[in-house]
Amino acid sequence: MGQRLSLHQILVVLLGTNNVYFQPPSTVKMKYPCIVYRRNKIDEKRANNRLYLHKHGYQIMVIDENPDSPIPDKVLSLPLCSFDRHYTADNLNHDVFNIYY
Repeated sequence: MGQRLSLHQILVVLLGTNNVYFQPPSTVKMKYPCIVYRRNKIDEKRANNRLYLHKHGYQIMVIDENPDSPIPDKVLSLPLCSFDRHYTADNLNHDVFNIYY
């Protein structure tokens, strides 16, 4: 859990506000712009049938009303981060990234 909290702090600093949510329930009223992230995979390295290295994968979603928001570029600059897709829903822009941390 310490690694996730470290990633959370990095995202808070990157966004410049506390509008960073980890797997928020549907009852949470989010403020925009925001970052929503969740665990989505684990990269495993094995040898001799034993796990010797693993990194948790997270999906990071930047949600902003501004279609030209600078936040996605900041997220993309993080190590081991890659862009997945962009879409618009409810007049909000969503940029989705995958990162190993």
